[in-house]
Amino acid sequence: MGEDAEMLAGKLVIKQINTEDCLPVRQQVLWPDKPLSALILPDDESGLHLGCLDNGLVVSAGSLFIDGASARLRKFATLPEYQGRGIGTAMLKKMTQLLKQKEVTEFWFDARETARYFYEKSGFAVSGDVFYKSGIRYLKMAKQLESI
Repeated sequence: MGEDAEMLAGKLVIKQINTEDCLPVRQQVLWPDKPLSALILPDDESGLHLGCLDNGLVVSAGSLFIDGASARLRKFATLPEYQGRGIGTAMLKKMTQLLKQKEVTEFWFDARETARYFYEKSGFAVSGDVFYKSGIRYLKMAKQLESI
């Protein structure tokens, strides 16, 4: 196992993946009614994409976009049959570790309001009011990171 991979339980591994590996998870969990091509972000090529793999299958994916001391998480999702197993929490922990190594001090994202409690358990706080994207309620959430 390489430096960029981390074992979870048994056969699950968190490691850096490419944009194309993220797309099926993005589609199935976040936007099942849209084609894969609609789920490519304009800045995906400059992103740092992490995935949790189960025997080679990407079951969770998230994309980090770093801008100086700030990093934004986008399109973070875990396949429904893998939710509730601690995978998302492990992914956030790994992302936070990587961001600290890169001297990022603010980690933020737009979260669906339905996921608020999940992110709060990992130390993120709501910043601002509810807003809408494609008819879905979102909140900006953020947390300050300490230097290593």
